[in-house]
Amino acid sequence: MYVDGVLVTLLISVLPIFTIQTNPVSIPKGQRHGNIVIAAVISTPLLPDNDGFGICELEGFDLNPTGPLVPCSFLDERWIDCDAPMDVSSVPEANNTKVDGVCLTWGGTRYEDVEQTNVTCRVLPCIECRGPRTFLRKVPCIKYTGHYFLSTLLYSIFLGILAVDRFCLGYSAIAVGKLMTLGGLGLWWIVDIFLLITGSLLPADGSNWQPYY
Repeated sequence: MYVDGVLVTLLISVLPIFTIQTNPVSIPKGQRHGNIVIAAVISTPLLPDNDGFGICELEGFDLNPTGPLVPCSFLDERWIDCDAPMDVSSVPEANNTKVDGVCLTWGGTRYEDVEQTNVTCRVLPCIECRGPRTFLRKVPCIKYTGHYFLSTLLYSIFLGILAVDRFCLGYSAIAVGKLMTLGGLGLWWIVDIFLLITGSLLPADGSNWQPYY
């Protein structure tokens, strides 16, 4: 009987027991039943709120500047959800003026040429930070439509004489002329390769080159 009790005790020590209860009841630690010691870990229940999120959604504002939490506005984009900037044509009340969340122009190859606008960002649930969890952040007016620079350059080098590069970028009318002349007898073909390398030839819809990450 003593050997059986020792074996059961060893089994319990190797396989710890974790219990999650909606209404936890305190169990005295070290309570003995015969030769077996019962150990229990009581966890705090996760109470859902009215919106269906866990209790961690109800974070308050920690305004202590000397605390360990970083300001919410400093969080990386992985931990926040921001509204996408909108084109001015889709917001009639903007009246072609500069307002938050609206872009007048899109794209650009140099930093100083890219327009920026303020959009509303919200911290994701259960991410701890200091200060308001909803704030404005400045983002570039850049959109991506699946055009990759390397793929387009390869099209231009190997299939440019058939105007495949121009078709892919959305210049259909120009592409037809390039195709009918077989790349302008080779001259147009070389010029387009040069324009791509120098950044002068971009997608027709005003989007930027799609990043690979």
